[in-house]
Amino acid sequence: MSDVLVEVAGVTKEYRRDDQAITVLEQLSLTIPRGDFLALMGPSGSGKTTLLNLLAGIDQPTAGRITVDNKVITGLGEGALAKWRSRTTGFIFQLYNLIPVLTAYENVELPLLLTSLSRAERRQHVMHALDIVGLADRAKHFPRQLSGGQEQRVSIARAIVVDPLLLLADEPTGDLDAKSAEEILTLLQRLNREFRKTIVMVTHDPKAAARASRTLHLEKGKLVEAAA
Repeated sequence: MSDVLVEVAGVTKEYRRDDQAITVLEQLSLTIPRGDFLALMGPSGSGKTTLLNLLAGIDQPTAGRITVDNKVITGLGEGALAKWRSRTTGFIFQLYNLIPVLTAYENVELPLLLTSLSRAERRQHVMHALDIVGLADRAKHFPRQLSGGQEQRVSIARAIVVDPLLLLADEPTGDLDAKSAEEILTLLQRLNREFRKTIVMVTHDPKAAARASRTLHLEKGKLVEAAA
């Protein structure tokens, strides 16, 4: 079995604006080993979130190939991609994306509703995920009853509840105060080191990037290795 989890090969991503092509990523190649914790930095508009969406199968490249766990996801149909995403990736958003009318438990359970797990099995998975993020005692709380840091923990529990191979985090501390941000970064480090989760994190914050194993910079759609 290869030690490479993700391989991005010659990926270009263009968007059309009227009759003009806007190139966001250009001939980008990247290898992510299993167990890596990679931080992606770069100015706004450099293509960081676009790359994250491509890795998640939310978007498709204009050219090139993306392989995850020896499976080429480029060109898969929407149904196949949705099924693949539900098993393989967990996504952590800057603004949590929790559903206000659902409890923490119900928000975390959502990805499992697409599986064949029984109700009892779903409960076991949900409570384990909430326990990992330190919120098992907040299972019945609604998002409005939680702090920002706690909401992001619920978001992380939802991302890991299916035990994904790949965790993708888009500015996970961007909306948090300094203390909550430190706690979230410590949690991500624990997921990487203790649970061997492969993490790709987009961030503007050098302190956040310093928690990762390595940092790459995107400049105008091209990768630049960070200075040691």
